[in-house]
Amino acid sequence: MAPSEALAIERLAAADVEGGLRLSDAARWNQTGDDWAHFIGAGDAFGIRDDRDGLIATAAALPYGAAVGWISMVLVDARHRHRGHATRLLAACVEALRSAGRTPVLDATPDGAAVYRQHGFVAGFAFERWQRDAAGSTRPSPAQADQGAERAAAVDARARDALVALDRSLWDLDRATLLRAFLARPSTRAWLAADASGFAVLRAGRRAEHLGPIVAASERSAIALLDGALAAAPGAVFIDVPMAAASLAAALGERGFVRQRSFIRMALGDTRALHASARAFALAGPEFG
Repeated sequence: MAPSEALAIERLAAADVEGGLRLSDAARWNQTGDDWAHFIGAGDAFGIRDDRDGLIATAAALPYGAAVGWISMVLVDARHRHRGHATRLLAACVEALRSAGRTPVLDATPDGAAVYRQHGFVAGFAFERWQRDAAGSTRPSPAQADQGAERAAAVDARARDALVALDRSLWDLDRATLLRAFLARPSTRAWLAADASGFAVLRAGRRAEHLGPIVAASERSAIALLDGALAAAPGAVFIDVPMAAASLAAALGERGFVRQRSFIRMALGDTRALHASARAFALAGPEFG
């Protein structure tokens, strides 16, 4: 194998989806082939490979409008860690975003946050991943599910514009491309509140379905959207909830969810993206924000 210093950083192509999926599967992350195709097709995805093991490290940067970009998928094969690959790939993502005038933002674990602080990232709000396993899962009662159904309707093609516009109103982020990609997947289900004040998205993952984003005008509406979505998800579910959304966290505990781990939103430069909206009750996941 060539020395690590000689391993070039490459831009990933569609043929690298399987290699990326192998790395995220090894880390027990939840990304699908569709997710990897989005990172590669919609953003700047970078990788390092060697002759023996193929793709051994990755990172991706997604543009969210003109002002912000999202860094994620910083992965290194266990046999190739501690050789500076992650640092070099992070720098490539930062350069790709900053050269286009975008502020780099990411979601980090507490251990990762300590590393990102060394690179100048500052911390914003925290959130927690909650998990419900398929075995022994607690589904909403019929009354809870009916309440969720009464307050929301499945998203059709005409409602997608309303959902995207609502998401855009929450943050200094333009995630229209991402949300439309989610909604175009045959396995994705989404619900829009009857008054168009909120929505929920449920999409497939490798280990569990991911519930989020959930956007709502009130805690009660958020829990109704939660129950409507859970009624359609009999298996394992992940959901990422800002610490400020205590009522939704309590509802998750009542429905058989347990806390898995925490994350911290971080930015390099402009900190406006670090403030959580009071209407954001669940996120799209640390890989998407």
